[in-house]
Order: sequence, then C-alpha cells, then structure tokens
Amino acid sequence: MRPDMSPASIFRLFKYAVYALLSVNVYLFFSEEHAAVQLQFANGVPWDQLIEAYVATIDTAAWVVLLLMFELETSVLSDDQFTKPVVLGLHALRALCYTFIVYAFYGYIANLVFLSGALAVPGLTDLCTLVQDNWAYAVGLDNYALLTAANCSSFTDASGFYGFPNMQAVVDGAGLTEIIRLAWVDVINAAVWLLVVIVLEIDVRLQEHRQLEGMVLRVSTISKFVLYSLLLLAAIYWGIKGGFVDFWDAFLWLVAFAFIELNIFEWRHEELDAAAAAAAGE
Repeated sequence: MRPDMSPASIFRLFKYAVYALLSVNVYLFFSEEHAAVQLQFANGVPWDQLIEAYVATIDTAAWVVLLLMFELETSVLSDDQFTKPVVLGLHALRALCYTFIVYAFYGYIANLVFLSGALAVPGLTDLCTLVQDNWAYAVGLDNYALLTAANCSSFTDASGFYGFPNMQAVVDGAGLTEIIRLAWVDVINAAVWLLVVIVLEIDVRLQEHRQLEGMVLRVSTISKFVLYSLLLLAAIYWGIKGGFVDFWDAFLWLVAFAFIELNIFEWRHEELDAAAAAAAGE
C-alpha cells in the first residue's frame, strides 16, 4: 500500500523538488556558457576572466548553496542545534557564497561592458561571405550559431553588422540592441537579488533576537515587495525576449525564496505562540 502523505509532507516534497531543479540549472547554464566560451575564448579561458566566461554558472551555484543555508537556518535546524561549531561553519560558508555572488555581479558588469564594445564591421553586407572563416552569428545573449552555407541567409536581412571584440562573431543592429538589453537585465537582476539577501539576513538576525516587529517588520515587508516585483518583471522580460532557461531559472528562484519567506513567517509565529504560552502560564 502507498503510505498517505500529509499536506505538510507534500509541501515539503514540492519545496525540495524546486531546490533540486535549481541545482540542475547549474548544469544547464554551464552547458550554455561552455558553448559560448569556445568562441569568446578560443585560446582558453585565463583565470582572471573565468568569471566572465562562466558568470551564470558560478552565480547560480553560489546561490543554490546560500539558499540551502537559509533553509537550514529558518526551517531545518532547531534552536538547540545551533551550537558554536555549527554557527561558525554556517557563517564561513555564507561568507564564501557572498564572495562568489559579488564576484558574479562583477562578471555581469564585465560582460555588459564587453558586449557594449561591439563595433560596426566595415564593408560587411552579407553574412554568407564569412562562412569560409568559421564565423558565428549571435542569435541571443551567450548564444552563437556557426555560419554555414545552409543557414547564413536565414538569420537576418540586414546589410550592416557589428563584431564583438576579439571574437569571430557578428550580429545586426537590432540583435545587438536586444543582447545589450538582456545584459542590462542580468546586471539589474543580480543587484536586486543582492539587496534581497541583505534584507533577508537582517530579518533572520532580528528574528533570532525576537526583534522583527513593528516598524522594522513593515519596512522589511515593503522593501521586499518592491524588490520581488522588480525580479518578477525581469523574469517576464526574459520570458518574452530571452531564452527559456533564463526565464525558468528566474521563476524557480522566486518560488524558492517564497519558501524562505514562509519559513521566516512560520518561525516568527512559533516564537510569538511560545511567548504567549509562557506569559499565560505565569
């Protein structure tokens, strides 16, 4: 017989399924970026440019670890499990995650600067003249298609093109505009997520000391409403203009952090109930 599952168990299973899907996205981003790296860094990726090459992969991996740490702190671990070694370990791992996340934010900015450096290619009016030299066409952000005799006339009917610095890749004017806009969304999205975790960190620390109340709670709630709204707009933009993986990843992260918000909400109400019970028993 199949054991009956309570609503709480089903909810927990759904939550951890979302976390697992986010972990899979690390591989999806790596596959996408690794293909682009073959063109952008034909002679190999220098260590000091690793973040530019694999910014989404590194960023997503660090965020997954940080998400799991928030889950541990706000739901899994009980108060008596927060021993000194556990707390020190959590803080050390959190500091490492934030280092990579800030580093990834720099990577998004560097990628935007790189893309903005695209220059008009003099005399190029027909993509098919590039076929013999193994050039590629940028069909999207970090998405390049090798030009062949079979496809060179199918990408665009433009008569002017832009080339990316030190890359054998071109794009027309409209495509470059869309790519740069998506790169800007990457930068804005990364900045907003940094603000979200700052607010969450403050919430968790205040809740640990039972100080997430009154005006502080209202300011936190309003701030997160604005920030999550911006993230939702970014997800919608990716859904319209970007690739499916970008939209899917953005959507999953919003769902995942909704779970963290629920954890904090339940944690706060458990503390309030315990305090009310203690007051009633006096």
